[in-house]
Amino acid sequence: MSPLADLVRRRIAAAGPLPVADYMSLCLGHPEHGYYATRDPFGAAGDFITSPEISQMFGELLGLWAAAVWRQMGEPSSLRLIELGPGRGTLMADALRAVRVLPAFRTALSVHLVETSPVLAGRQRDTLAGAGVPLAWHDDLGAVPPGPAIVLANEFVDALPIRQAVRTADGWRERVVALAPDGRLDFDLAAPDPALAATVPAALRTSPPDMIVEWRDEAFVRRLAARVAGDRETPGAALIIDYGHTISGAGDTLQAVRGHAFADPLAAPGEADLTAHVDFAALARAAAAAGARVHGPLTQAEFLRRLGIDARAAQLKASAPAKAAAIDAAVARLLDPGRTGMGALFKVLAVADPALGPLPALD
Repeated sequence: MSPLADLVRRRIAAAGPLPVADYMSLCLGHPEHGYYATRDPFGAAGDFITSPEISQMFGELLGLWAAAVWRQMGEPSSLRLIELGPGRGTLMADALRAVRVLPAFRTALSVHLVETSPVLAGRQRDTLAGAGVPLAWHDDLGAVPPGPAIVLANEFVDALPIRQAVRTADGWRERVVALAPDGRLDFDLAAPDPALAATVPAALRTSPPDMIVEWRDEAFVRRLAARVAGDRETPGAALIIDYGHTISGAGDTLQAVRGHAFADPLAAPGEADLTAHVDFAALARAAAAAGARVHGPLTQAEFLRRLGIDARAAQLKASAPAKAAAIDAAVARLLDPGRTGMGALFKVLAVADPALGPLPALD
């Protein structure tokens, strides 16, 4: 039994079943036994791999996208380049290397990494030790100093906790994690709650009966919109890249990944990564309601192609012919729309101040 599994069982025994959102928060964020507090989950030796770890081209293109947006912002002399959930720091390192061709942009930069994992923060410090720009770490987006900002969030939203509920003949019931008679963790439904209906997003309230619906608290995207679109004197933008769907609808997408394979989300709390698909339609609605302009979503394949990934791959292959096959394989994984690729499953959405107008590669 994992240390966190014992804690979860004792908490349920004492206070009753846990809503899925609370279970997910404990598994990922417990300060001592949570998944991200105890390990570096990336790469072949970890549990999963992200786009920046697949190819340097991903971070390079995002860095140049940020530089183009900075120009649309009027080239402010001071810019906060913020990354949410920076992993090992790979994306930011590649982005900063790419923008060496724009000295004025690099001079304007201070980099702010929003990270709650001490293990990963240590890896980021090592990766970015020679970055050549001011670096700062924060536990929360709200701790980043005010000022013009561009925010990057790659595979960040999928790890934010979700609530789940089912519309039954007796009314709406929240999905919870409970104790089975044999002591195992098991999913169950809480008693009908008349107040739950108002909590379920309007787009999901007409879902078919007995189907699981899931949603995230909109506080995150409202805060993000306020950061980049809340001050007309300093318009900014945020880029969200994640896997998910563009139409809100019913379905259970909660999943666990361990050792690069899907696992039972209840089997080993704190030992597997827990995520759920991102509802990009819900993100867009919340951002627009907060006063931001929404750009996209596009598929990751379309976005990277518009940014010039094919031309960049050709450059890399010309300079390192021996690595041509590896470069082609990386491009295929980032762009392939099939089951093993990321091109169609992953989407790109930008949230920005309306004053910026159309954004590069998105409009």
